[in-house]
Amino acid sequence: KKIVEQVDGGRAAVVMGLDGIPVETYVRQRDKLDVATVAMEFSFILTQVRKAGDSLQVGGLEELSVKAQRLVLICRMLSPQYFVAVAISPEGNVGKARFLARMAQPELSAQL
Repeated sequence: KKIVEQVDGGRAAVVMGLDGIPVETYVRQRDKLDVATVAMEFSFILTQVRKAGDSLQVGGLEELSVKAQRLVLICRMLSPQYFVAVAISPEGNVGKARFLARMAQPELSAQL
């Protein structure tokens, strides 16, 4: 909630396992975005990117951002099995969302 409320264009956030099961979800009241479904679909991509990074020996996956016409999704790994996904509108402040997700990582990881 803190991340979404502090970012211009913030729409929703979810903490989710790579298995696609959400742990916690927050959606701004005025928004109808089903962030759990969006993140569940992207959890498969995160798993594939993580495997590719391992096989190429480039280090662990830390963050993945996807920009679509109507949504920007910032996914930040919290542990080897969990991530936080922040959804913002395309005109929102992507840099601030990335920064806040990175700053929230230690607290969110500790709660898992």
